Amino acid sequence: MRNSWWGIILVIALGWLLYRLDTVLMPFITGMILAYLADPLANRFERWGMNRPIAVSSVFLVMLVILSLSLLILIPLTVQQLKEVGEVIPGVLSWVEQELAPQVREWTGYDLENELANLREVLTEHWRDAGGYLAQVLGQVGRSGAAFLTWITYVALVPVVTFYLLLDWKRLNASIIGFIPRQWEPEAVRLLSRCDEVLSSFLRGQLLVMLCLGGIYSIGLTLMGLSFGLLIGLVAGLASIVPFLGFILGLGVALIVALFQFGTWWAVLGVVAVFSLGQVAESVVLQPKLLGDKIGLHPVAVIFAVLAGGSLFGFTGVLLALPAAAVIMVLLREINERYKHSRLYDAEQDHHDEEGAS
Repeated sequence: MRNSWWGIILVIALGWLLYRLDTVLMPFITGMILAYLADPLANRFERWGMNRPIAVSSVFLVMLVILSLSLLILIPLTVQQLKEVGEVIPGVLSWVEQELAPQVREWTGYDLENELANLREVLTEHWRDAGGYLAQVLGQVGRSGAAFLTWITYVALVPVVTFYLLLDWKRLNASIIGFIPRQWEPEAVRLLSRCDEVLSSFLRGQLLVMLCLGGIYSIGLTLMGLSFGLLIGLVAGLASIVPFLGFILGLGVALIVALFQFGTWWAVLGVVAVFSLGQVAESVVLQPKLLGDKIGLHPVAVIFAVLAGGSLFGFTGVLLALPAAAVIMVLLREINERYKHSRLYDAEQDHHDEEGAS
């Protein structure tokens, strides 16, 4: 009983520390997650004959090259498409007001014209002033030297923390296992292995699936000449963290843009073909190769974990949400399995076993 109380006190203390040290913990938790994701690549480099420091340095070189190329290619294109969205919004609202609103009023009797006029005025004004607001915010941040310096320090700490954690990842794992009481070690290692399986299948596998789907959608929509194809594809890929959400969201937005831009059924069929290709690739290639038969997190668990973590502990809570959800889900499954094999669940079967033994 005393151990249970100590466990409860420890959990409460950890929650209080997370709440109080939200910003301070950000670079350390981010570095821990990045080290966890990069550890398999470092292990592979070690199997190729590199020692650990060279393997970790090679991983950082690979990450730096990928990040630099992505920023050089994606940021200019994304900024350009965001500007195009700002230019198109007034025209889209005019079309909705002149074409769609009369049809809605005819079908339902609901008048959208006044509300759309106000919405168009507000959106146009705020979109035009967005650059000024951003400049004001950046200026305020720049004038607040201490806050700006602290933010820069936290961001700069992320690769440093990641490097040292990745360098000592095996030793840290061994230290954690060595800290567990000997009588609990086999069971604890088994549960940790199950947590790692669930978490790695989701973080590593699902993130790769998201990136691949985003690439397929973006390239396909851009090749067919759809406006904002890159932006729609990237958003659809990111939303694919929840199965079918990216497909539904991206398809819906792309169909609206295709109808507004081209106004032909061929454009609609082209959009459907692009997203169908993405779904076929996910089902036939991406899911089997990247996720295999591992059991990931349920979509509802993902949504709840992220929202709850952000609400309770801010950005640190968002970072910890998925690892915590993976651990909780494994523990719940373990409790369920033990319950299914307990006398409480199947007392009648246990009674028959006792009769047979007598």
